[in-house]
Amino acid sequence: MAAYHVVMVHFPIALWLVAGLAIFIRGVSAGAIGQSFDKALPTLLVGGLIFGAVAWGLGLSVWPWETLSATPMGRNHMLLASWSWAYFALLTWLRLRHGAAIWQGLNRLLMVGLAGIGVVFVGITGTLGGHLVGNYTEVGQVLRLLGWEIYTTFYVPDLALWVIVAVSVVLLALGVLGRGGPRKAG
Repeated sequence: MAAYHVVMVHFPIALWLVAGLAIFIRGVSAGAIGQSFDKALPTLLVGGLIFGAVAWGLGLSVWPWETLSATPMGRNHMLLASWSWAYFALLTWLRLRHGAAIWQGLNRLLMVGLAGIGVVFVGITGTLGGHLVGNYTEVGQVLRLLGWEIYTTFYVPDLALWVIVAVSVVLLALGVLGRGGPRKAG
């Protein structure tokens, strides 16, 4: 059963990375190529969510929560897998809710920013999953250089927390500015 999880995780990873690229291209280009990527974006995002949910469920069926939560790497892997799914669920909702209008004004920067965060989370999730099954990457070394010992530390480094706060404030500001500022009631 573990082999099914290992195979299945490659589908949401591929779909979300391509969706991230599509969002970036559409965010910087309103031309024909950007429009073409935007037309494919809902399919990429919805497909990634479906395959991501299946991969997440398979992972829990293979490695019970008691096993995963016994190690910092297992907890971090599940935490980041959940955050990755959540970021791309938000992007999916935004794109489906607002359609092509999401690319107007500062909203395009919001989409690019959220996609960038989601892609980083997917990369770290995959790295931790690879380390859990013995496939090591250089990303683990980069995380160590940033202060995150992936084998023993269950926390988000202080720098990462400050980046999360700063990005959240910027994305919130972009969202408010993108809709024309705060609306007055009545």
